[in-house]
Formats: sequence, structure tokens, C-alpha cells
Amino acid sequence: MSYLMSAVLGFVQGVAEFLPISSSGHLTLLQHFFGMEEPDNLFNILLHFATLMAVCVYYIQDVLEMIVEFFRGIAAVFSRNPSRGHPPEARRLVFLIIVGTLPLFVVLLVKDYVEALGSNPVFVSCALLVTGCILFFSDRMSGGRKNARSATVKDVLLVGLAQGCATIPGLSRSGCTISAGVAVGFDRKFAVRYSFLMSLPAVLGATILEVKDVLGAEGGLPEGVLPKYLLGMVIAGVVGYFAIRLVNLLADKGKFGAFAYYCWAAGLISLVLILLKATFVAAPAV
Repeated sequence: MSYLMSAVLGFVQGVAEFLPISSSGHLTLLQHFFGMEEPDNLFNILLHFATLMAVCVYYIQDVLEMIVEFFRGIAAVFSRNPSRGHPPEARRLVFLIIVGTLPLFVVLLVKDYVEALGSNPVFVSCALLVTGCILFFSDRMSGGRKNARSATVKDVLLVGLAQGCATIPGLSRSGCTISAGVAVGFDRKFAVRYSFLMSLPAVLGATILEVKDVLGAEGGLPEGVLPKYLLGMVIAGVVGYFAIRLVNLLADKGKFGAFAYYCWAAGLISLVLILLKATFVAAPAV
């Protein structure tokens, strides 16, 4: 893998991971149409980790408060004099994120099948069309006023189910979860905030497990790839940070429609190109 390839993949990851256009879908189509070399698993994991760091930096205050309240909550459970009244907002947010992450454990049962779908550009193109429909109708939802204090377990389980469905290549995780949040009555700003914060335990857990497996199987980093990996990570993290800012701005104004049209265009153009490619390849030589 070249430095240019590392930079391109880092940029695509940073943009598509947070903008509601599906990073996995775009990587599949780029590889199919431009013959891009498929990056190794470790590089993919590190790019996801870089975008996770972008979330942590953007929501640094929330993250620090949740870490503190997580341990305070554990201490309160074992305390002989438990506190009464409503828990702090950050502690309740930790609880909501844990509950919202539970549906992902069901996805683990079909993990290999879901990953295999990513190698089918026709399926990915159709999934992009579905993502466009989700974003289009999300724009037309009025939203609500629910936040970390008023959201229910049922609400976050439904958003978590949307996150589980979004593991399908071509479906946008941010698009599905933000739209689901708005559908159950979340305030638009909270829907975005919850969506990105909910990604932290899922991405961190996957990163730890995959790094352990990859390094164990390969015996360490291949020689000479560390600078290329770091370049891709830095670009993914920086671009991802600004992509989060853009999503917050657009979601607050109910302007996801532009991404709906983009996903429809990308999906349709991809399907047409795949059909044309298949036709010319199958046509007999004269």
C-alpha cells in the first residue's frame, strides 16, 4: 500500500464514517470500480480507531463525565447508603448507551454473513438507495424533545436495533441511528450526540478484539507500514472531527435531504455502471 492509497482511504473513512453515506459501502464501490487494493484488516481497524478518537475529542466533556459517573455508579450500587433521587445526566447517559449497544450482540451471530455482503457491489448499491430513503424521510420527521433524562429503555433499544441493522454494508450507521432517534422523539441535537457516543463502546470493543487477533496471527506489524498507517489514521481523525461538526449542523436544521439525493445518485450510478460492465464483458467478440 502506497502513501497516496493510505491518505485516500483515511479521507474516505473520515468523511463517510460520520456523514450519512456509509463508509463500508463507499470502500466496496471504490475497490470494485477503481481496482483499489483492499486494505488489510489491521489498517481498517486503525482507521476506525482514529474516527473513534475524533468522537472522543469532539465530545470530550461528555466522555470525561461519563467515565467518572460510570465508576461512581458502580460505587453507588455497592454503597450501604445509596443516593436517592434522579441520577446525574452523564450517569443515565452511560446506562442508555449500554442498553443501546445490546442489539449488537445479536449481530455477532451472523457476523460472517453480514461481512460477506460487503463483497457484492450490487447489494451495496441497493443498500445505498435504502439509506437515501431513510434520510429523505428523516428530514420530514418533526423530532421531539426527549434527551438523556427523558429517553426510555424502549427508545434506545430501537436506536440500538437500527445500529445493528446498519452493520449491513451500504447502510449508514449515523444515518440509521440518527433517523431512528428522531423517529422515537429525540431532540435532533440529542439524536446526533447519542448516535456518536453510542458508537464508542462498539468500536472500542471491536478494535481490541481485532487487533489482538490480527497481531496474533501475523506476528506483528509488517515492516515499513507504520508511517503509512499513521498517515491514514491522522487524516481519518482530522477529517472525521470536521465531519461530526457538519452532521451536527445539518441534523439540527433537518437538512439530511442533500445526503439522501447523494446516496440515490451513488446507488443508481453504481448499478448502471455494474450493468454496463457486465454487458460488455459478456458480449462476444466480433
